[in-house]
Amino acid sequence: MKRILITLLLAGLALTASAQDIVKTGLNFGPLPAVALDADKGFQYGALLNIYDYGDGSAYPNYDSKWYFEVSFYTKGTQQYVVSYDNKTLIPGVRWSSAVVAAIDKAMDFYGFNGYQSYYDYGRIAEGKANKKGPQDPSKYIFTPFYRMSRVQVLAKSDFIGRINDALSWEAGYHASYFKTGPIDRASINKGKADYDLYPNAMPTLFELYRQWGLISDAEADGGFSSSVRLGMVYDTRDKEGAPTRGTWAEAHLMAAPKWLGTKNPFYRYSLTLRQYFPLIGNDKLTLAYRLNYEGTLGKDAPFYVLPYITVMGDWYDRDGMGGYRTVRGMMRDRVIGLDMASYNLELRWRFVSFQAFNQNIALGLNLFSDGTMVTRGRDMKIIGKPALQYVAPQAGQTKDTPHITVGTGLRFIMNENFIVAFEYGTPVSHFYNKSHPLYNQDGNGAFYINTGYLF
Repeated sequence: MKRILITLLLAGLALTASAQDIVKTGLNFGPLPAVALDADKGFQYGALLNIYDYGDGSAYPNYDSKWYFEVSFYTKGTQQYVVSYDNKTLIPGVRWSSAVVAAIDKAMDFYGFNGYQSYYDYGRIAEGKANKKGPQDPSKYIFTPFYRMSRVQVLAKSDFIGRINDALSWEAGYHASYFKTGPIDRASINKGKADYDLYPNAMPTLFELYRQWGLISDAEADGGFSSSVRLGMVYDTRDKEGAPTRGTWAEAHLMAAPKWLGTKNPFYRYSLTLRQYFPLIGNDKLTLAYRLNYEGTLGKDAPFYVLPYITVMGDWYDRDGMGGYRTVRGMMRDRVIGLDMASYNLELRWRFVSFQAFNQNIALGLNLFSDGTMVTRGRDMKIIGKPALQYVAPQAGQTKDTPHITVGTGLRFIMNENFIVAFEYGTPVSHFYNKSHPLYNQDGNGAFYINTGYLF
């Protein structure tokens, strides 16, 4: 009986796989529990709501407008609240995208500046975790809080994108952000722990050491308000937005946050991004896609709290980088921070089945990927080699950064070409190095993610 049911199911899928897509019209609601797993933030729980308006369906699989709401919490202490709106028809010839995002991180990752120039003491981390299994050694306390800080961020933005021709558009937007940064709350970190697991009050965190050494200045240490304008150009020939299979999507952005606009610590940045999609097998079956990105700083410096972000405009909002689900999968969140950073993402996407169920277009896909990044211009780290380095590790990092590379695979559930749930695992190439290699485990030992969408 079980074999018969499986055979019937496969036959049904085969019949519907070749059926023409249902053209969606009007409003489509997608309320879901926000249940996910992020190796950097922990288990996520909460709720989200997608509202797509496809209008008369003439633009399907693209939508006319979209609302997104999210309230979520993570077991490692992060809280996130998101409201975003994207509209392509309200203003004739102009796409309008706005968002407000608030995030509270009680234990935000902080591994220092300039990638491999900052050494990550994975050995000390492992000793602390092993100590929980005994025998208990009070000198081998959990070292993880050493690489943590606290951060509250509130981001608000409004972008406008207007067409010049079928492929070329201009971009203009206003972005405001508020950051409150500081050391971890030891009372929260140590709450409920056994004495041998307590993070010692006398032990400084890396963030506190950077403050002592002057690597994080007094002016930027507590965060502050930033007010900026962004201008850009975009070239877009994608066949569809949510899950493209052919075309080019390229952007160039300039961001200015001068003091006269209300910014506490002025900065000027730029971003260049190229994405391309090549259909190796037609009908969306097999696609090769890549993204190249360069994030740069104009001038000699920028506040440290604005550096861990990929510059975006349109229906997305700024996300942490480099490291984590949205940037370099499998690498620790914010492992690479510098004034100028280059990155790549390469994916082979295989949609192995497509069918219709409950009046929805459904597809399942697998992908293989490789991500990478490196700092091409770092912040001043002349303090390396001082006696205080004994708190960090028995050795200093490299004199300059080199590429951080990860590989991995994933599974995707795709509904109506826009709502996409992703299950992915990535691991750093450095995890496979010999233990005697100086870069062994310097980017972590891999991470599993449950999240939404494609990276690009």
